[in-house]
Formats: sequence, structure tokens, C-alpha cells
Amino acid sequence: MALTYHNNNSISNITSFPQVPSGSPVLLSTATASSSSSISFTSGIDSTYDIYQFEFINCHPSSDNISFQFNLSTDSGSNYNVTKTTTFFDTGQNEAGTDTPFGYAAGRDLAQSTSDQVIIGNGANLGADNDQSSSGTIYLFNPSSTTYVKHFIGVANSSVSTDYVWRSTFAGYGNTTSAINAIIFRMSSGNIDAGTIKMYGIK
Repeated sequence: MALTYHNNNSISNITSFPQVPSGSPVLLSTATASSSSSISFTSGIDSTYDIYQFEFINCHPSSDNISFQFNLSTDSGSNYNVTKTTTFFDTGQNEAGTDTPFGYAAGRDLAQSTSDQVIIGNGANLGADNDQSSSGTIYLFNPSSTTYVKHFIGVANSSVSTDYVWRSTFAGYGNTTSAINAIIFRMSSGNIDAGTIKMYGIK
């Protein structure tokens, strides 16, 4: 491999590094909820990027004590029913200082299921108070592969209905060798009253 030399006197003067990929996320799409039954991305998920990053920001439900969740599609959103196997961990603390230790959350994971994957809920459910919401990140890896299953990891921080701050960590894979080309976010009941979800591509 050829070496690249930089002749600038100071690193602060270097404006670019040829042959070194930046890996910076590229914003591809933004969706804003307003009493929306769901938010979906049905285009732009293709072989252009190796990783797709979804940032959900202050997603607020219309109903109290429900789950925020997502699912994947291989047919551009006609169906969201990809078989998934996942694992889920969480921890929390309420405003009175009572904590829930970090641990495995059985019942929020999936074992070869086409159901929506929980982001927050099923035990510590999202609250609908005016100041409550959920924010976090999901990474979807190589969704256009026709060889491998589709790995994803995610993390969320939420204000839940029992006045806890709740940290969720989850991971899994869509057990399909078909390309994933759409994703949907929705509440288990009612609408996404407000919130923004951004989709980025990372090479």
C-alpha cells in the first residue's frame, strides 16, 4: 500500500486526508410526527450505505402506558413482518430515587417472531404527560445483503409513565437473507403525538 505524506507544517492546517474514509453520517431523510399512526422510511435504504442510523428525538405518545416499537420490511413497506431474534436489557430510576438495577428484560425480546421489536415498554411503558418522551438511536447493518442476516443494535432513554428515567439497550437480527428496504416506527396503541426521526447513511 502506498504511503500518503502530508507536508503541512501543522496538523491544524491539513484540510483533507486522501484515501481515509470519513465515516461521517449523511442525513438522508427526516420525518416529523403530528398525531401520526406511524413513521416509516420506505425509500433510501439500499446498497449505497453499509450502515443506516435512525435517530428518534422526543417521540411522545398520544396514549399513556404504552410501548414504542419498530419493525422491518423486505417489500418496501407493503408488510412489516421480518422474523427477528433479539435480546433486551434495561435499567431505571424514579424521581424519588428508587432504582431498578440493570438487567435482562425477558418479555421484551423476540425469538423467531415477526412482531414489532420493543424500543421502550412492556414493563416500563412510555408516559403521555406533556413533558414525557423517548429519544435514542438504532443502527441497521448492511440491510441490502442477500447473504447474511440483518443485525441491528439500539439504545433509548425515556420518561416513562411511572415517572422513571428508563434506559433501554437492545440488539438482534432480522433472520432473512432478503434485502431490508423499509422500517416503521409506531406505538403499541394510539398515535405518535409528536417527535422527529432522522435517517442517516454511513459508509
